[in-house]
Amino acid sequence: MLISLLFSGCASRPPLNTVPSVDLTRYAGKWYEIAKYPNFFQRNCVGNTTAEYSARPDGSIGVVNQSTGKNGKPMKADGTATVVPGSGNAKLKVSFGGPISGAYWVIALDEKNYEWAVVGHPSRRFLWILARDPKLPDATYKKILSLVAASGYDTSRIVVTPQE
Repeated sequence: MLISLLFSGCASRPPLNTVPSVDLTRYAGKWYEIAKYPNFFQRNCVGNTTAEYSARPDGSIGVVNQSTGKNGKPMKADGTATVVPGSGNAKLKVSFGGPISGAYWVIALDEKNYEWAVVGHPSRRFLWILARDPKLPDATYKKILSLVAASGYDTSRIVVTPQE
């Protein structure tokens, strides 16, 4: 869910903004994928997709993504995230092994309770809506969609992730 390739952004759009800062201690824990832009590296994920973040002693962040696969069996990917210096912890680089790391930018966040977050990529080719619970209230989801649209994303491309 969090790996992405290095794509150039669209020159006609302004740069993607992030939230000013993220408290990584509050951000840690389990998140449910509410919706996303479809992407090639999640092509075998059919639902129950989660991400869990944890602080590591070296200052990096452990990432565990889980989902139900097309075959009905659980899928799991372990990775590592590192903070981009000077980003207020809102920009991370995530790697699931190998030399490629992807941009993971927190572009919207429930700053009061950290109940939901929107993660994007500077190219706007990747997007995830995450929440602490498997479902969001309709009013909250509509608010998030407005924020996503204001960030230059095409909301018609968003696909809701089934959660049991």
